[in-house]
Amino acid sequence: MEKILSYPISFVSMILFLLTLVLFHPIQWICFTVFGYQAHKKSVDYLNLVLLRIGHLLGTTYKVEGRELIPKGVPVIFVANHQSLYDIVGIIWFMRKFHPKFVSKKELGKGIPSISYNLNHGGSVLIDRKDPKQAIPTIKKLSEYIEKHNRSAVIFPEGTRSKTGVPKEFAQSGLKILCKYAPSAYVVPITINNSWKFVKYGFFPYGLGNRLTFTVHNALAVKEYPFDEIMQKTEKAIVESVKL
Repeated sequence: MEKILSYPISFVSMILFLLTLVLFHPIQWICFTVFGYQAHKKSVDYLNLVLLRIGHLLGTTYKVEGRELIPKGVPVIFVANHQSLYDIVGIIWFMRKFHPKFVSKKELGKGIPSISYNLNHGGSVLIDRKDPKQAIPTIKKLSEYIEKHNRSAVIFPEGTRSKTGVPKEFAQSGLKILCKYAPSAYVVPITINNSWKFVKYGFFPYGLGNRLTFTVHNALAVKEYPFDEIMQKTEKAIVESVKL
């Protein structure tokens, strides 16, 4: 019954979602070209706020826990499990004070209104998953960027989204590079719950009435722990808080 009811609501939501991306593309361009980074960032923040509000049409609600645990005035590396596009939308808006930049696959850097523009001009980096050698200097560049500007990087160590909410194996390489070249950073684990239910039927229709939660865990200073311990503590914190 939920799936049947979802079709008309999902259709309206999808149209609004696409229209929002198209509308904010020139807004981003104007902000970036004429007014610079800060204006562009504001446009991206509000783009994602609108996308969150569109989620309300589907009965989606959001909750953020532990945001006060995030260190301020230092580089931050957010590490999270990955379940849907709304993971990214939520992090951009709810963590906007920390200027989140993403390690994203290169396929998203072309042809998608607003999203591709932001990835190419907002400070995020694009990697080719088939070419690990290319990824190393690219992620290093992001590390040096957050180290210099006291901003944040976001990485999903599973690599791809979990379709059932069950966490996949965490890869170490991307986080290891971020830690190596941003030595004053703090690693902040985030557990995302129920985001996968938004796309539990596949691309269309959307799931209805879901409560997406973003749970922030205690920060780990990169300089205070060996990397293996950071990796172990981070994965443990995230995985143990996943609710299925």
